[in-house]
Amino acid sequence: MAVALVTGATQGLGLALAHGLARRLGPSGTVYLTGRDANRVAASAEAASRGGVEVRGALFDVADPGAARELAEQIAERHGGIDVVIGNAVMRIGPDDDPRTVIGEYVQVNNHGTTRLLRAFAPLLNDGGKLLVVASSLGTLHHLAPVLHRRFTDPSTLDELDEQVARWRDEVEDRRTGAWPGFVNIPSKIGQIAAVRILAAQRRDADRERGILIAAVCPGMINTPTSALWWDVSTAPTPDQAATAVLDLALNPAEPRHYGELVRHGEVVPFS
Repeated sequence: MAVALVTGATQGLGLALAHGLARRLGPSGTVYLTGRDANRVAASAEAASRGGVEVRGALFDVADPGAARELAEQIAERHGGIDVVIGNAVMRIGPDDDPRTVIGEYVQVNNHGTTRLLRAFAPLLNDGGKLLVVASSLGTLHHLAPVLHRRFTDPSTLDELDEQVARWRDEVEDRRTGAWPGFVNIPSKIGQIAAVRILAAQRRDADRERGILIAAVCPGMINTPTSALWWDVSTAPTPDQAATAVLDLALNPAEPRHYGELVRHGEVVPFS
């Protein structure tokens, strides 16, 4: 019986991924649909359960420092391990938000939430398991001034990366932005992909033997209300359409070339 988990799964792409996993896994699967609003989690899980698969709603706030570990322990106790983890939780910001006032929570959710998810769930992966972080092609180094590249390439542990991301957060709060781009989504996404690369470097040999895939995934532009604040998304795919490539990566046999990389529609997007 396959066990899967999606974070940030009560709307948009996350909800589409949870529904897609439920359809593809069928009655023998269990999908954990997670979010931080109890009513929305319950309603979303009930809707996703109509296909016969067991969809369990679980409260999970990735900004809570202990939440990932606690949920991982619960799943380990119930199932022994997990087959698919998709980290999709994200704090969304709009063009009118002041980066200085939102950067603290933004980093706590998007970046520290990602590294906590990786630490908690990588040890639970079953043979053939997939651990995916939804990111973006904006998270590649060519979007960042070269003087800042080593902030994300030098760290060799997740703790070291967390320190660098916290340093960036503090610089934004203190207006010491220097060469940093004004669009905080860029360094944040780079940090997410760097986290995947660091974890993959530590686990590569053992994961290869077990058929495990750890990767970041870019779903591309999606027609959502949040994206519409920034770009014209009128012709972009819907969340259900965008979920297809992510689900393929999560459920098809792992390809070695994808390991530790950012993958978009089955192709590797170079980090640098």
